[in-house]
Amino acid sequence: MIDRDLQRLEDAGTPIRAGLVGAGYIGVPAAVQLIRHVPGIRVAAIASHQLEDAGKAYQLTGQGQPVVAEKVSQVSEFIHQGRPVVTEDGLLLARSDEIDVILDLTASIEGGAALAMTAIAHGKHVVGYNAELTATVGPILKQKADRAGVVITEADGDQPGVLMNLYRFIQGMGMRPVLCGNIKGLEDHYRTPETQKNFAAQWGQKAHMVTSFADGTKISFEQAVIANATNMRVAKRGMIGLQAAPGTPVEEAVSQFDVETLLAGEGIVDYVIGAAPAPGVFILAVSDDALHQQFMRYYKMGDGPLYCFIRPYHLCHLEIAGSIARAALYGDATIAPQGALRVEVVAAAKRDLHPGDKLDGIGQFMLYGQCENADVVQREDLLPMGLAEGAVVQREIARDDVLHFGDVRMPAERLVDRLREEQEGGRILCRNDYD
Repeated sequence: MIDRDLQRLEDAGTPIRAGLVGAGYIGVPAAVQLIRHVPGIRVAAIASHQLEDAGKAYQLTGQGQPVVAEKVSQVSEFIHQGRPVVTEDGLLLARSDEIDVILDLTASIEGGAALAMTAIAHGKHVVGYNAELTATVGPILKQKADRAGVVITEADGDQPGVLMNLYRFIQGMGMRPVLCGNIKGLEDHYRTPETQKNFAAQWGQKAHMVTSFADGTKISFEQAVIANATNMRVAKRGMIGLQAAPGTPVEEAVSQFDVETLLAGEGIVDYVIGAAPAPGVFILAVSDDALHQQFMRYYKMGDGPLYCFIRPYHLCHLEIAGSIARAALYGDATIAPQGALRVEVVAAAKRDLHPGDKLDGIGQFMLYGQCENADVVQREDLLPMGLAEGAVVQREIARDDVLHFGDVRMPAERLVDRLREEQEGGRILCRNDYD
């Protein structure tokens, strides 16, 4: 259906006009993919702090030298003329009447919040790979998007979107998902940009981003996003994180999960280290329907009570077009919070921290993120990882301790703090905020 509807838009000369913000490791390939291979979606403009990076996708696809816009009026005029546009300011794209959908490929919490708020205020859908933002202030952004009649969603291709598609598929068969899982190759909470710099250079990635993969922070944000979209929880702080022998089929590895706990609860998000296929995703589901059970045996899916559904790959930018089309054509979010946060990502210390230390945030030297149930976060006043960067430590904190708001002095007021306070009904995050 999506492919036919996109082709109709292409044939009619009325494509979805996308403004792409963030021209990094994923941003440029995403733009190239959409320009070369996806009818019905036009990459109308690209924004990056580095204009040279913003122009790469147009040059790689033979679009010619793009024009540089410094004002909203220029963005709109150049797009209307059919010219490829680049700018240093992504908010110009969010304000332009010639853009339908904003693609947030920034991986920035504060920048992503400003981009989302501006896009929503100007009636644009927001599609992106920014689990960090969604897991921190996703519910309030979705409320604002709903009121504006637009969609804000994480995109297909990344693990949360892929898992949500599988979740909906399983529910559509009448089965009940009880565990949404991710498969990791390794996890070491103490990795830093220094330990990861060679791997990052090998793949042309940023060291802090690669570090967030290795230290467990990224998977925590991703699993929090899926938990908040499905009303699931975590079994314990940090999740269980089963360790399997390298190459163990995930169907075997998941036998270590406690079946009775899964069947009795609301469902959990978790992950397995070392299993195959990596980097795939999986869902354990249950059905009490005798006919289901009969045919699941016939279809070689096992005897139950749990059935393991696997998606052996996720292809990130190659799959983003589907989410753009779902938002723009059908008003359908690939994955978004159902309501209030159910699972959060809290900040834990990679090393001993001392008074006066200024926290350096995601994928850096001081902190790693761990999933925790939102009611525990509220009760214990724990510091969300998405708000930690820039906070100043006020007391001694031992390695692996989880930080509380009372342990830090928050930085000067940021948009994400205001959104978080609104999301929590006006609760002030910390009494020494904004001193």
